[in-house]
Amino acid sequence: MTSLTHDIAASRAGAGLLLAVASATSFGLSGALARGLLDTGWSAGAAVGLRVAIAAAVLLVPGILALRGRWHLVRDNAGIVAVYGTSAVAGAQLCYFYAVTYMQVSVALLLEYTAPVAVVMWLWLRHGHRPSGLTLLGAAIAACGLVLVLDVVSGAELSTVGVLWALGAMVGAASYFVISADESNGLPGISLAAGGLLVGGALLLGAAAIGVLPFDVSTADAVYAGFSLPWWQPVLALGLVTAAFAYVTGIAAGRRLGSRLASFVALGEVLAAVLWTWLLLGELPRAIQLAGGLLVLAGVVVVKLGEGRAPLLVEPLPEPEPVSERPAA
Repeated sequence: MTSLTHDIAASRAGAGLLLAVASATSFGLSGALARGLLDTGWSAGAAVGLRVAIAAAVLLVPGILALRGRWHLVRDNAGIVAVYGTSAVAGAQLCYFYAVTYMQVSVALLLEYTAPVAVVMWLWLRHGHRPSGLTLLGAAIAACGLVLVLDVVSGAELSTVGVLWALGAMVGAASYFVISADESNGLPGISLAAGGLLVGGALLLGAAAIGVLPFDVSTADAVYAGFSLPWWQPVLALGLVTAAFAYVTGIAAGRRLGSRLASFVALGEVLAAVLWTWLLLGELPRAIQLAGGLLVLAGVVVVKLGEGRAPLLVEPLPEPEPVSERPAA
């Protein structure tokens, strides 16, 4: 029985890692795709709003079917879904898209993905999981890396507004990891994704409708490195690939790996974004910023080593009930 439980845990972890990599690769594409739209006159609010609305429309029916009539799960977790939609969906995406209008995609993402350290700090403050000395060392390494990413040493100009937007995206990303990994609410992952995207989309489109959020679109072709695409193709890809698919696989990964390990594996999004921006936009961070990014990643790795491996929440299989003997006829 112990061997069987271990095999289930290993299989669950393996599937979680594959899902986390798929999610990170998909999320990493969003900045480069959006940049092609933003450069033609799209506002960040319009790009994010349509991205979230498309994903919500795609996942709504599957999310309802996954409930199997258990509507009490929605009522009981309405607050969680609202926070998820507001912070992890609308807030994180809007802040990130605004950030990439002021700075390079990869630099904005490096700042956003200090989120794993924020997750560790949240677990310490909220649940009393005090970080070890190794964890604090990792946080210090990541801080040094951030100094290089921000290019403070050479005195190069970096948009303060862009930095603030990227840090806002970091807060949203941290909430995404924490909420996605929580299985205790009983809400199916695809239902959480659908509900969060629906809330996020409603907030964004509602803010645009009353004029609070700029909602500018353009029918001009989105121009990338060496080619262009009709505007609707990157918009559709943003909704289907970088939102619907990315959120569902990310939630599934978090529930198999836990918020700490999932946030660590999700750092692959930084590498994926650098690759996508190089292929689609032909841009790379400066050498000193790349070095800083490596320090940030190294610091987060040390943080994870200091925190130890997150336990996999795999319930052991129940013991088979003894078969009662029936008297012979």
